[in-house]
Amino acid sequence: MEKLVYALILAARKLRPYFQAHRIEVRTAYPLQHILHKPESSGRMLKWAVELGQFNLEYCPRTIIKGQALANFILEFDAEVDDKAIVVAKPSSQGNSHDGKREGLPHPWRILHVDGAVNNNGSGAGIVLVTPEGHRLMSAIHFKFYVTNNDAEYEALINGLKLALEVGAVNLIVQSDSELVANQVNGGFQAQGPRTELYMRCAPCLLKKVKSAKLESVPQEENSNADALAKMGSQMDSVQLGQIPLGFQEIPSIPELKVFQM
Repeated sequence: MEKLVYALILAARKLRPYFQAHRIEVRTAYPLQHILHKPESSGRMLKWAVELGQFNLEYCPRTIIKGQALANFILEFDAEVDDKAIVVAKPSSQGNSHDGKREGLPHPWRILHVDGAVNNNGSGAGIVLVTPEGHRLMSAIHFKFYVTNNDAEYEALINGLKLALEVGAVNLIVQSDSELVANQVNGGFQAQGPRTELYMRCAPCLLKKVKSAKLESVPQEENSNADALAKMGSQMDSVQLGQIPLGFQEIPSIPELKVFQM
């Protein structure tokens, strides 16, 4: 199964300009879409899922085709790759949703997915901003300073809000799978220390700069792209990230706490 996914990755890299400009039908007898989007995906499969997530792929049952002709076309195609392209042409099902949570919001609107990750390799943040046209702007950040799990979630939120403000977001829905951060920012939970209190002050200040903004807590499976980017950012895996930029953050987004010894 991995060989099939890797073949698709090679085709996408070889024909990247074409993949970026068109909806691509992937005809296969195997459940690739289900495998690539499983919440428990990890390792190479997770990295490939993120890379393929940049494109508008539609998985269909396999029919009889002249596979050799398609393979020859891929091998002969020698187009240049646009290194600056980081968008996808079609929004996900989340981006198209107009459920009760979004009623009353004037257009255009954007949806911001953020997530933080801390593991043995380091820490990082993943950001996915869905534009009104359905394009996705993706970014991964590696933190060069110590953070806790909650700190990483706050850093992801703050960096995501800064990105949304840079592109001129007017109406914004922010989605994070950290229930604690969402409730703290929304006023449901109290701060659990001076550092958290600083983050709680910083995030709402950025939210207030957007005309209409709402922070939601969502299940992890609904935030899978941001989660995958955060894990790759923590590992500084710039090779597997492909066209998605990897940034490095030297210092926290909040002022440094001063410790006085008595």
